[in-house]
Amino acid sequence: MPTSPASSNSPPWQPTASLAALRLRASLLAECRAFFAARGLLEVETPQLSAAAATDLHLESLQVRAPGGGLEGWLHTSPEFPMKRLLAAGVGDCWQLARVFRGGEQGRRHNPEFSLLEWYRVGWDAARLMDEVDGFLRALAAGRRPLGPTARLTYREAFRAHAGFDPFAVDAAGVATALRAAGVAAPAELEDDLAAGLDLALALLVEPALDPARPTFIHEFPASHAALARVRPGDPPVAERFELFLGGMELANGFHELTDAAEQRSRFSADLAARTARGLAAPPVDGRLLAALEHGLPACAGVALGFDRLVMLLAGADDIRTVLAFGWGDA
Repeated sequence: MPTSPASSNSPPWQPTASLAALRLRASLLAECRAFFAARGLLEVETPQLSAAAATDLHLESLQVRAPGGGLEGWLHTSPEFPMKRLLAAGVGDCWQLARVFRGGEQGRRHNPEFSLLEWYRVGWDAARLMDEVDGFLRALAAGRRPLGPTARLTYREAFRAHAGFDPFAVDAAGVATALRAAGVAAPAELEDDLAAGLDLALALLVEPALDPARPTFIHEFPASHAALARVRPGDPPVAERFELFLGGMELANGFHELTDAAEQRSRFSADLAARTARGLAAPPVDGRLLAALEHGLPACAGVALGFDRLVMLLAGADDIRTVLAFGWGDA
């Protein structure tokens, strides 16, 4: 069996993952189930096909249409919305390993179809969930990959240390200037887009400077990057959101979840306006999620972890296709 993506002279039916990688994947899935069962989380399954889609500016949902009309929907980019509906219905702590789909994502660390591990803890905040994510990672890495001590940096600390500026005291032009000074070819449009500039600086200046052997949590993002997280008032206000980095890549994204239906509706509207301004499709908003929030989502924290990337890290792989039975183009 191949240990790297199928070469051009491999039979087209051949898997892109080795037998060893497939066995590792199966073992990790069993260990996931044991981890969550020992902690009393309910394993759930939610639909992959929905009448609504992600409004996030950086996500592209794949649309499904049946020939001749009739069925029409969207493949989900995350199981988050239906899982929150289950939380509002009272299921309590829950988890899911879901197959998800995102358009325009293909490369060494991306596949249009991939596995996302997502779980929610009722009554928890982001800090407590970071502790559990760290424990989960170390439980699955035990005996497979040595991990250094875990680091936690606020977004501000990370940027000051590795990008050379304070992300809460700079404008879009200042970020673009800092990027160019670091040798990054920052496009002219970044001069007017602070959020996009900060995202690029995080990816190209901060992330590469993190110790690849240490799990590193970056938390307290700018309010503009809240996505589906709460915003904690202050000077400046910060999003109660975290991201986990290890092995030179982002592994997980977590929130102290927003429970305010009116605020969520406002964020969806802002997303759609931003998409329209950029000439992107404006997909239908998930009204059932908003109804669930209006009914009452319990205070909770949730996290999404890229399961395929976790397998990559523990297999010592540098291409996602080598841990998928069949990567895109070979499916």
